[in-house]
Amino acid sequence: MTNPLVNAFFLGRATAEVLAEELEHGLTDVMSNVGKFDAEQRERLRQFTQQVMERAEAEASSASQVRHESVATPPTGGQQDLQEIIDELRAEIAQLRAALQDYRQKTGS
Repeated sequence: MTNPLVNAFFLGRATAEVLAEELEHGLTDVMSNVGKFDAEQRERLRQFTQQVMERAEAEASSASQVRHESVATPPTGGQQDLQEIIDELRAEIAQLRAALQDYRQKTGS
């Protein structure tokens, strides 16, 4: 039974089976790599988001501390000291307005 047609049939069938198995293995490997890549990207995104949040919280905390430290607390002298501070601030505002007006006149704005 050495019919060349039968041999060619079984040879073609075996070739198709081997090719199908190789294709299956290749496709499985590709899908596995895609899954790994997706998982890695999600983890990197999570870490990036976490780092951004940590830095934002640290900077907000730092800015809050600086703001609290820079706020002038009035002396314990009472109402008179508070009134002096208000008067000084009003005088500074008036000086700034005058300087701004002079600048505007010089530049023609």
